[in-house]
Amino acid sequence: MTVDIFTPESFSQAKPAPLDESMVADPKTRTAFNKLQKKLRRGVGQAIADYNMIEDGDKIMVCLSGGKDSYTMLDILLNLQMSAPIKFDIVAVNMDQKQPDFPEDVLPKYLTERGIPHYILEKDTYSIVKELTPEGKTYCAICSRLRRGSLYGFAQEIGATKVALGHHRDDIMATLFLNMFHGGKLKAMPPKLLSDDGKNILIRPLAYCEEKDIIEYARYKAFPIIPCNLCGSQENLQRAMLNTMLRDWGEKFPGRLESIFTAIQNVAPSQLADRELFDFVSLKTIHLEESDSPKDDKRLDVVNLMF
Repeated sequence: MTVDIFTPESFSQAKPAPLDESMVADPKTRTAFNKLQKKLRRGVGQAIADYNMIEDGDKIMVCLSGGKDSYTMLDILLNLQMSAPIKFDIVAVNMDQKQPDFPEDVLPKYLTERGIPHYILEKDTYSIVKELTPEGKTYCAICSRLRRGSLYGFAQEIGATKVALGHHRDDIMATLFLNMFHGGKLKAMPPKLLSDDGKNILIRPLAYCEEKDIIEYARYKAFPIIPCNLCGSQENLQRAMLNTMLRDWGEKFPGRLESIFTAIQNVAPSQLADRELFDFVSLKTIHLEESDSPKDDKRLDVVNLMF
C-alpha cells in the first residue's frame, strides 16, 4: 500500500505562484519576493509535516480576519495546495462581528475575485463584548471566547475537518511569556490541538514563520488589510508590551528568539518542578549487587588512603 505523505520536500521543487507583474517590476524586488515566498512555504510545509496538520481528504476552514497573518496563511496554503501530494479542500470563513466602521465589502470582494470558496458569518459579538467588558478592562477574553465558539460551531456545520488559525512563531512565544509573567503557567500556543469540547482539530500552519517575514510578504502582495478596532485597538495590552520586548530582543540579540522557540520544542519535565509531569516522589537510586559491580584492579582506594 502506498501512502502519500505531506512533507516539505514534496513541494519544495514546485514552482511558486508568480507575483503580479503590476505589483513588482524591478527584477531585484521580484527575486527578493520569490525568496521570501519560498521561505514561508518551507516553514508552513515543515510545520504541516511535523505535526500532521493536513491529511488526505481534509476540508480546511481557514479563519480569515482581514489581517496580515490570516491573509498570508490563506495565500500560502492555496499555493501549497497546488503542489501537495495529497488532496485537500480549503474554504475561507470570515466572522463579521458588526463592529463600527468594519468594511463589509472588502473580504467578499477579495475572495470572490480570486475564486476562493468562502463564507461570511455574521454575528453581533461586538455589542456583547462592549456590554460585558468593564470600563478600563481589555476586550480580549470575552471577544476571543465568543469568536471561537461561533467559528468552531460553524466548522462543524460545513463539515470542516480542521480549523486553521493564523498565529505565527512570535505569537506562540509571546503567549509563553504572557502565561509565565501573568498566569503562573508554563504554556504557549500548540501548533495543533483538540478543542475543549473535542469536536474540532485546530492547526496553526504559520507556527514556524516569523512575524517580520509575514509583514514583508503582506506588503509585497498588497493585501487589503482591515485594521482591528476591537482587541488590537486597545493601548497598553500586556501582549503588545511582550511583542515589543521580543522585537527588541530580536534586534539586540541575534539568535535569541530562535533559541527560545527551540526550547519550547525541547521540554525536559525532570528538569522542571511539575509533580504532575514527573514522578519526583518515587525517585530511587540503583543499588548494584557486589557481583554486578564492575571490577577495576587499577582503581585507587581514596577512602583508605593514608598520608
